[in-house]
Amino acid sequence: MTIIVTGAAGFIGSNLVQALNQRNETEIIAVDDLTDGDKFRNLADSDIADYLDKGDFLERFSRGQFGKVRAVLHQGACSSTVENDGRFMMDNNYRFSRDLLDAAQAQRIPLLYASSAAVYGAGQDFREQRDCELPLNVYGYSKFLFDQHVRRQLQAARSQIVGLRYFNVYGPREQHKGAMASVALHCFNQYQAKGKVSLFGTYGDYPSGGHLRDFVSVEDVVKVNLFFLDHPNLSGIFNVGSGRAQPFNDVALAVINRLREQQDQPPLLLDSALREGILEYSEFPDHLRGKYQCYTCADLERLRALGFKAPTLTVEQGVARYCDWLQGTQSPPPAPCKQAAAA
Repeated sequence: MTIIVTGAAGFIGSNLVQALNQRNETEIIAVDDLTDGDKFRNLADSDIADYLDKGDFLERFSRGQFGKVRAVLHQGACSSTVENDGRFMMDNNYRFSRDLLDAAQAQRIPLLYASSAAVYGAGQDFREQRDCELPLNVYGYSKFLFDQHVRRQLQAARSQIVGLRYFNVYGPREQHKGAMASVALHCFNQYQAKGKVSLFGTYGDYPSGGHLRDFVSVEDVVKVNLFFLDHPNLSGIFNVGSGRAQPFNDVALAVINRLREQQDQPPLLLDSALREGILEYSEFPDHLRGKYQCYTCADLERLRALGFKAPTLTVEQGVARYCDWLQGTQSPPPAPCKQAAAA
């Protein structure tokens, strides 16, 4: 049966296509907007049955033109947390998703879609319930509003609906994201180019490099998607993170020390990296003040209660694997059987 992946040439979408291929799934319809043509590279080593532009897909899907569809893995969205065009954001992330859900429900086709930890805003409690949710930007609001719509539909749903609230995802196939790529990729690129990396300085009650986020490897994100694909009887909205809050300093040191290890150099502790000028801090940017999550940590209780038991990678484990992939010393991760500069 056919599986549809929207945002298939993007970061998480392309990793899902790879994971499906490694399960011998090739009847995949890849949907995306390739106005940024370089994103094709994320699909060049994948096997798909067809590619459709986002603008052509929804009407054809609504008409049932793709035959028997096992599921839609909806990863397509505008993911920029600093995008200020609210009309564009709501059209891409909210209205398109509502129309897609309506079409999927009419055909009794499961829909697994990407939500975001941005729905929680500046809160300290990351449980999947309304009183924990207060987004700080229009990106978070667009995801929040669709989640609210899904909650109203779940009781009478005709087929599976799963919303996955991704925390700070990093890993292979994100190079096209530019400023919105993960802090791990930014640190890798900085160290390769200059022999040092830079993080944001102090903000709020957090020291330089000490803001805490739940950094989750795309490998773990893929595992959760495949878990729900394999359990079409399960529906709901769930956090997808590592379940740990680690400082940005941990990410920077994980990159630095993995690359030093490959050069037969000893690892550095934080104090040593700062003293040697390998890690430095820049002033916190004004345009992010009041819109920035200083702390996130996924509460995984609901996900674990459903039976998803796979362990998640720590920053030290996942970033080391990612650095290996970036350097070509490791194949893309096998299938399972932000602080970015402006995130």
